[in-house]
Formats: sequence, structure tokens, C-alpha cells
Amino acid sequence: MAIKLKPLGDRLVVEPIEQEETTASGIFLPETAKEKPQEGRVVAAGPGRLDDSGCRVPMEVKEGDRVLYAKYAGTEIKLDGEHKVLILKESDVLALVEDA
Repeated sequence: MAIKLKPLGDRLVVEPIEQEETTASGIFLPETAKEKPQEGRVVAAGPGRLDDSGCRVPMEVKEGDRVLYAKYAGTEIKLDGEHKVLILKESDVLALVEDA
């Protein structure tokens, strides 16, 4: 995905990973019945926040990381009218998901 957003400070642009549209038993889930995603892939990261002395604190999360974030965190926006992304603060990220 070509992103046209450059987050500032300690903010991230995250592409949510949607859950399956059917259950394990094959029942179709409409959009209104789905849980809000809490997992996503970082598509852009800001340079980090400034501390009290004006020094830049680097981000722990980088582009391409898979993250878990708070359920109602961030601001959801649509790019090109259809593609949803979230803009989150780094502090809204709960954990990195590492592939085994």
C-alpha cells in the first residue's frame, strides 16, 4: 500500500487487520456483528516524541510491525474513500506480535 500520510511526533499510521467474515462453523458475520479490530500492521511511523529537554525519543515501533492496540484507540480515517487506517499514539500500542 502506498501511503500518503506522514505521522508527526510519536504517532503511527496502522492498517487494521479485519477478522474473518465467517465463523469456524461457517456462519456469515455481517459488518455490524464483527468485533472492532485490535490488531494491525504499521504502515508509517513518526520520528518520535520530544522529551522535556528537547531531545528526540526514538520510536519502539517501526514500519511493517504487527501490533495489538487498545480497542477504542486512535482516529479512524478513510484514504481514497475506501481504505481504512488508524492514526494512533505509540502509547496506545499494547504489544508487538512476533511470528513464531
